[in-house]
Amino acid sequence: MATNDRPESEFPHSIGKPATRALVEAGYTRVEQLNGVSEKTILSLHGVGPKAIKILKAVMTEKGLSFSE
Repeated sequence: MATNDRPESEFPHSIGKPATRALVEAGYTRVEQLNGVSEKTILSLHGVGPKAIKILKAVMTEKGLSFSE
């Protein structure tokens, strides 16, 4: 656990703290958990913007993962 009682996340730091917080609060702590989730769903989280989506897509592609259509 993180020092603030939130689970640690494995998201790249480059997506920014607001995006990371939004993902963790929505129950996502690893990039693998985003596989098959729609971009629209992730973009609807307060703090996640196009920059974070672009970075997450790149990381997911490297791992053979993708957002749903």
